[in-house]
Amino acid sequence: MNNEALMIELDLIDEGRVTAHYRDIATKQLIAAKYNRKVRPRSFDKGDLLLRRAEVGNKNAKEDKLTANWEDSYWVREKLDKGAYVLETLGKKPIKRTWNADKLRVYYS
Repeated sequence: MNNEALMIELDLIDEGRVTAHYRDIATKQLIAAKYNRKVRPRSFDKGDLLLRRAEVGNKNAKEDKLTANWEDSYWVREKLDKGAYVLETLGKKPIKRTWNADKLRVYYS
């Protein structure tokens, strides 16, 4: 009798896990849909003047919370797919890596 009850309970645990998994997926989809309703896609054209977000890993130990969040100004050299951009310095030297649009903003001079 006790073994049968334990086996039934084990089956119910698996069903509960599956139900929780589906509920988790549905919640994540709702959160993503709510976020995507409010997000405004950024797009820059070749030749736009931009500021680049200062990366946390590149900051010195002496820098603190009063350090600028945006660094230097760059030109858009090339626009790639999915919001990626190739930048160049004002001296026309290309930057080695690509940057995503969420790490860039327009520099109004």
